[in-house]
Amino acid sequence: KLERLGRFPGKRVLTWFDDVLYASEGYRILKYQQGQIGHSNWVKVAEFRPDWIRRIEVSNRYSSRLMRNGFHILKVLQSGMLVGVIDGNIVLADSSDMAFRAVFNIPRGTRPLTMTVGKNETLYWGEYFSNKYREEVHIYGSEDSGEHWDVCYTFPKGSTKHIHSVTWDPFQNCFWILKGDNDSESAVIRFDSDWVNSESIVFGNQQARAATCIPSEEGLYFATDTPFEQNFICLLDRTGHVEKLQALRGSSLQSCQVNDRIFFSTAVEPSSINNSRDCTLVGTNDRINWIELIKWRKDWLPMQLFQFGNILLPTGNNNSNIIAATGVAVKNEDMVTHIWRVK
Repeated sequence: KLERLGRFPGKRVLTWFDDVLYASEGYRILKYQQGQIGHSNWVKVAEFRPDWIRRIEVSNRYSSRLMRNGFHILKVLQSGMLVGVIDGNIVLADSSDMAFRAVFNIPRGTRPLTMTVGKNETLYWGEYFSNKYREEVHIYGSEDSGEHWDVCYTFPKGSTKHIHSVTWDPFQNCFWILKGDNDSESAVIRFDSDWVNSESIVFGNQQARAATCIPSEEGLYFATDTPFEQNFICLLDRTGHVEKLQALRGSSLQSCQVNDRIFFSTAVEPSSINNSRDCTLVGTNDRINWIELIKWRKDWLPMQLFQFGNILLPTGNNNSNIIAATGVAVKNEDMVTHIWRVK
């Protein structure tokens, strides 16, 4: 069960760090401080100062949705460094400065879908772009808190459309790569921590097409992301066996963990198979039984221009009993963040 603690229009959840929730409001980063129930506030942490065109675009939620403005990814490091992704750039702000600065221009596409923190606070992300001609696709890494970025692995030409997710697995000391989109391109791949050895564990069909995952002691929980087949929450156990745990209304692009509870959300995208107009939040207490907790309806604006309906979930380690989510392109809850206590 979810007990609502607050509803906050105009804010987008990004990540947890030391049980502190970080969100964005346009080009500002805020952190959530909880007081008594119903009394909470958001504190500004840092800000990126865009040009005047983007300031105008981000001032309206419809133009912001159309142009994909603002922060899409944030990582908080032990040093206090903030590493963000906005509008084709990676930006940094250190603990002594309230202003972000651009350090790396993303060569292809506007942004990666995910970024992960590995050993010794190394950072990694995979390229996400249209890749019509199936050019080679890179994974980038940084060993200096996001200041400099280099290619650490390349998928050869013709093998991959783009990377959906790069995720560090502290239980197996490895990385998981989720990529797609066609059958031959879709795979769940395990990489050693040095990016030398890899193994495709699930591959070759639409049930290997996924965009989000959560490592655990028993294996890798992932949810499929296909418009062509029924989608499922799955467990890839440590022996390599895949078990389908729960059918979903649509593709899943987001997941999070609250203590030992796991949550996935579903999106509304064009599909003749997954034709629900509802975005949902699905969770489990025992990792066996899954419950649909939230259902938000897609709004009337066209998907290709104004984004798929979705429920965004924050990344990072969250050992509190609080879950946060932001609606995108959904009726009444578009760019609204909700915070609940999980009971």
